[in-house]
Amino acid sequence: MNTFLSIVLIIIMIMVVVSLVRGIVAFLKSTKIDLESGEQVDATEMQLAQNRAMFARVKYQALAIVVVAIILAIAN
Repeated sequence: MNTFLSIVLIIIMIMVVVSLVRGIVAFLKSTKIDLESGEQVDATEMQLAQNRAMFARVKYQALAIVVVAIILAIAN
């Protein structure tokens, strides 16, 4: 069981890193677009993509915490 949970934890950790990188890339692109255009009206598509990626990161981090708690509960 611990092996399975460890594999699940590693997969979730990879998902956290992927969503973090996607969010940072979207942030950099939206910042570049804002600087080039000089205008800021509403949220752009890149800013919305950044928000979605960062929200996904938070969800994956919560899942990782739950898996670690389960591993610790089983260990005792």
